[in-house]
Amino acid sequence: MARGGDNLHVLSALDAAKTQWYHFTAIIVAGMGFFTDAYDLFCISLVTKLLGRIYYTDLNKPDPGSLPPNVAAAVNGVAFCGTLAGQLFFGWLGDKLGRKSVYGMTLMLMVLCSIASGLSFGHTPTGVMATLCFFRFWLGFGIGGDYPLSATIMSEYANKKTRGAFIAAVFAMQGFGILAGGIVTLIISSAFRAGFPAPSYQSNPSASTVPQADFVWRIILMLGALPALLTYYWRMKMPETARYTALVAKNAKQAAADMSKVLQTEIVDEQEKLDEMVTSSGNSFGLFSREFARRHGLHLLGTASTWFLLDIAFYSQNLFQKDIFTSINWIPKAKTMSALEEVFRISRAQTLIALCGTVPGYWFTVALIDVVGRFAIQLLGFFMMTVFMLGLAVPYHHWTTPGNHIGFVVMYAFTFFFANFGPNSTTFIVPAEIFPARLRSTCHGISAAAGKAGAIIGAFGFLYAAQDKHKPETGYKPGIGVRNSLFVLAGVNMLGFILTFLVPESKGKSLEEMSGEAEDAEEGTGAGAGRAVRPSETQMV
Repeated sequence: MARGGDNLHVLSALDAAKTQWYHFTAIIVAGMGFFTDAYDLFCISLVTKLLGRIYYTDLNKPDPGSLPPNVAAAVNGVAFCGTLAGQLFFGWLGDKLGRKSVYGMTLMLMVLCSIASGLSFGHTPTGVMATLCFFRFWLGFGIGGDYPLSATIMSEYANKKTRGAFIAAVFAMQGFGILAGGIVTLIISSAFRAGFPAPSYQSNPSASTVPQADFVWRIILMLGALPALLTYYWRMKMPETARYTALVAKNAKQAAADMSKVLQTEIVDEQEKLDEMVTSSGNSFGLFSREFARRHGLHLLGTASTWFLLDIAFYSQNLFQKDIFTSINWIPKAKTMSALEEVFRISRAQTLIALCGTVPGYWFTVALIDVVGRFAIQLLGFFMMTVFMLGLAVPYHHWTTPGNHIGFVVMYAFTFFFANFGPNSTTFIVPAEIFPARLRSTCHGISAAAGKAGAIIGAFGFLYAAQDKHKPETGYKPGIGVRNSLFVLAGVNMLGFILTFLVPESKGKSLEEMSGEAEDAEEGTGAGAGRAVRPSETQMV
């Protein structure tokens, strides 16, 4: 295997570096991007009911307006379509132009589109929604770039002992982003409720939605630009990762100079050794080559399929939790509330779930990933998600009867906990560790895009599938109902459990050891030790 001496000095120095201030700077700079991503993606689900009331209410009807099914699907899902495209495009670009140069572009795109989506105007409801969807697509495109780049930058900066925890910490900022979305919505809806009191819809339909409510959703969406803007300067100051500069741009001198500054120690540049490393036959195959398929084909299938399956389950829960809260009567019927009270109650429920189920799971991963390994955490997560989904589905009638709501919410929170202390974190971490440097960002982008395809199926599919067989919501066809949907999701999690066996364990190994780059330099052809680690070899921790 690649020992410190066989690798470039600059890479060995990074692998062996003690945890230092620059590690935390990198976590915060990359993590704030993720914080923004989560805020932007999830805050829309808090205001969709409000958008329905403002733009689609018919005062002659007994219930307040809601977004028509196709509009609801577009508003909720268009950002995911953008994210999928962004992950593939910026993932590829990150390997072509370098991580750092592309990193600034994605952030600027997020800032501009957050502001623009809050300024969606139009003469008709359809006009407003179309403009909103347009900007949400490009916002998603920028967010998509953040996935492969943040993971790759963090994995290439980290030392091998605590690399899992550092990448997990970047991803864990997503939990705070979801939490921030809930808290910001709570504060803004409370302030507007206090300033502009309104009766419930059933007592006065026209007065229940005050004109000022139109500002509420716009402010919430536009505030997504703030954290991204604050970290732009720091993102631009980070040097390019040494692994990109050395192994892809082939500039050992620059890599050594950059990392000498970062690590505050003298690093020798070894241009000859680098030339030997990058020109060896094992280090020149492309993504669509037979050699890539032989070494990493199963790995890529494993990372992409597990992320795909996880996101079907994860996003179908997340986006439609407000419907679940309504079905278990945690949120009263819409007509008994004013528009702003409804926003307040939905965001309160989401904040509680984030606080109890979402945020702790991420930090359990940070604490334990370098102790028990990625493989064990992913298996446990998929298994427990299957168990809790079945625990919700089998006695579903019991959970929906009055008096049992708290039990349902506790089970629901546990499903989230094991998603985050489980595959939601590990599927993000592993693709950044097991592929060669010149393809790392691209392969992470492919895996992440497979995940987003799952999110689109979860978000749209669940919206239609969960409709009641006998009395679907207005505009929807009858579906299989919430209970049967939960059974389907339990099956999806079980499949994720099985496919986890395709993914190798990367705990405690250097990136070059996992990808086979260092051994190839030694062996020349990379026939023996140079082959990448097969899933079965490093499976158990």
